[in-house]
This record gives sequence, C-alpha cells and structure tokens, in this order.
Amino acid sequence: MSKSTFFYLFLLLILMYSAACQPVDPQRQWSMYRGTYASGILDEANLPQNWDIETGENVAWVTEIPGLGHSCPIVWGDNVFVTTAVSQVDSGAIKTGIYGSIGSVPDTSVHQWKVYCLDKKSGKMNWEQTACTGVPEQKRHPMSSHANCTPATNGDYVVAFFGSEGLYCYDMKGQLQWKKDFGVLKSNFFLVPDAEWEFSSSPLIHKNVVIIQCDVHENSFVAAFDLKTGKELWKQERDEYPGWCTPNIYSDGSRDIVAVNGYKHRGGYDFETGEEVWRMSGGGDIPIPTPIVGNDLVYFNSAHGKISPILAIDKSAEGDLTLAEDETSNEHVKWALLRGGAYMGTMLLYGDYLYNARWNGRLSCYNALTGEEVYSEKVGHGNSYTSSPVAADGVIYIVDNDGVVYSVKAGPEYKLLSENNLNEVCMSTPAITDSYLLFRTSRHLIAVAATKN
Repeated sequence: MSKSTFFYLFLLLILMYSAACQPVDPQRQWSMYRGTYASGILDEANLPQNWDIETGENVAWVTEIPGLGHSCPIVWGDNVFVTTAVSQVDSGAIKTGIYGSIGSVPDTSVHQWKVYCLDKKSGKMNWEQTACTGVPEQKRHPMSSHANCTPATNGDYVVAFFGSEGLYCYDMKGQLQWKKDFGVLKSNFFLVPDAEWEFSSSPLIHKNVVIIQCDVHENSFVAAFDLKTGKELWKQERDEYPGWCTPNIYSDGSRDIVAVNGYKHRGGYDFETGEEVWRMSGGGDIPIPTPIVGNDLVYFNSAHGKISPILAIDKSAEGDLTLAEDETSNEHVKWALLRGGAYMGTMLLYGDYLYNARWNGRLSCYNALTGEEVYSEKVGHGNSYTSSPVAADGVIYIVDNDGVVYSVKAGPEYKLLSENNLNEVCMSTPAITDSYLLFRTSRHLIAVAATKN
C-alpha cells in the first residue's frame, strides 16, 4: 500500500469516527410528548409535503408495533422509542368518533407492557423490553389503550410510565435501572367511578429529574424523582378530580416551575422543592391538554362542563389566580377566553399565533399576545381528531382519527396545503425529527421522509 493511499484511508477513518461522535443537539430531539417541553415544533426539518403509503413514495419505513397503544413516539439521535400493551385476548379494536359513551372495555386478559427502541433510519428493532406482565389494574375506554403515556428521554436514560403498572427507567441499551409502583391509579369519570378510562399523563425529564402528574380518583399527587436512581425528591398531594394532563416546565426568571393543568387545581410548583407557587380553579372538568410556554406566558386550555377556557398566565404569577365569574383577566391572567378550549388537543404556539385544534376538527387561530381570534375553520372532513397539532417550516400537521394527515399553512390566513392518508386509525400525536415525520397508528410506526431521486 502506498503512503498516499494509507494517508487517505487514515483520513477517511478519522472523518467517519468524527461523524459518529458528533454530539446530539438536545434542542433538536423529540424527547417527550410533543417534543422539547411539549412545544410541538421543529423547524429546518426538511419534510416532504406529500407521501403515499400504498406506493411507498416518500415513506422511509413502516414497522409493525404489536398490541395497542396511544403513546407517541419520541426520538433521540438515531433512536426512536415507543410503548405498547399486548393482550392475550383483546383485539385492540378502537372506537373512533364523537359520542357520549362512558363505559369501559371488559378485558381481564393478561397483558404485557413493552418498551421498544427502533433505528430511526431503517425502522429495525434495536431492542425491546417487557416492563410488566399481568391483568390491567384499570379498564380502558373504547377510544383508549393501556399504553397511553408517551415515554421521555434525555439521551442517557428513557422512562416509560404505565399508570397503575408502574414507572420504569432504562438506559439507552435497554437495561432496567429502576422502577416505581404507585399502586392503583384510578383514572375514571369523576361523576361515575365505575367508568374507568385508563391513565394517560406522560412523564417529563428536566435537569436529570423525572416529573409525573397523577390526578386520579383518590390520592392525587405531583412528584419528582432522581433520574439516575429513582429516589423520590418531593411529592405534593393534590385535591383534584381525575385528569389526563401531562405537566410542563417554565422559568419565571429566578426559578424553574412545574406547570400542571387541572380543574380544581391548575397551577405551578417550585421545581426544586415542590412548594406551591400559584393555583387557580375552574375550566373544563375533564382536563387533558398540556400547558405550553412562550411570550413570558403559560397557556392553558380545557373543555367539558360549564366552560371551556383558553388562558394566558404570566410567568411571574403567584398566589390564587382564580377568575371571578365572567372575568377574563386579573393581575396575573393576561387574557382568557371562556369558550373555545379543546377537550383533547394541546395547543400550538407558533410565531405570533396560538392554534387550538378541537375534537371536531375545528382549528382556531388567535393572536398569542391578546387572545383576539384570527380565524376558525374546519380542517378536512374527519369525524374526530384526538391528535394534537405539530409544526415544521411553516406547516402545521393535524391528523384525524381515520389517519388522514392535513397540512395547513401557518399564519393569519387559513390555507390547506395537502392531505395524505395513513390508511389506519391514528390517535397519537406525530413526532418530528431531522428529515423524518413519525406517525404512530393503531398497528404501525410509520416514518415519512423525502426520498432521493
């Protein structure tokens, strides 16, 4: 071998090693429900406008995921994580649509709660772990599953929450580090305790601490655990009805605060100590959406019951912020709309606008600073929408329960750009990562990416 050939081979090896060792940018990872602190946004993602599941156009891969789960995929580097619950008997049938049934699915078969890690580029399984095996402690709603909570990761560990079946922490190679059992977390309709709908609040990771919100029929709480060891750092009891909200984090300039949605107790807790910072009551009495952060405000919405508000609360809030009847602002509530909040969907703050997607497919756009409505339009032709909107490069993606993905132009004028069909029921919110748009359907994980000519 000549010296020049050796030199070029040596240089190539160095370049390959350097590329493999490139640090992962945490801000470009989809590390929890709806990405970085539930923002739902990843710009410069280079996503295709159209794809075709049947022909494979702009479809990178489709991987079957056994069982049933509404948990969303998350991404760190080239790893995609997703959870599921596999039943020996339950067919996993999902009843979509808008209807008033509050009953539960009568399934007492043995389930396996699983965590999967897939390769982002190929869809191949890197590893799988069975977290728990047994009969579910809670029944599920016909629209629900036994694996609703989206996992979370910081690139060193991944945590998966299965409600009454426990909280599990793995390293990135799939080795169990610790687990927690909180007993039965009864997630039911507060007026009809026998109407069990299954748990659905996802964990988040912030500064090597795991935060969980457990608003259930009895003994509701919010708690913090050391990510590496599982040690409880603090736990605060909550007087709250069952809810299905994922918490979030914001800073008031001097401290980090855990924001939680709720009906009797929407509020903020000191991230370090768990002490209550502020609270307020009122709103939809079955809260589901996650609070989102921007413009020095924390935005909340909820529905079901007397009012369905959208609220913009100052990050500096302290004390009791509860609005008087028909009041739309106070010292710490910058603005409030008493009607129009979403039952299922977490809002999207993108640029100067706040987008609220409702269960019936109506998308409302508001001035994020004032609450003034800019437009309100029905998106597509679906009967029900439980997925929350996400966005990249000026495009908002909204998925109906039949699996039709609607691409809407971001901005003050409503414009539908395209429709693409996944050809399967889709109840989960998509994940966005560089060059890939990931969809969790009732049976598969689907990666959409621009194919090279």
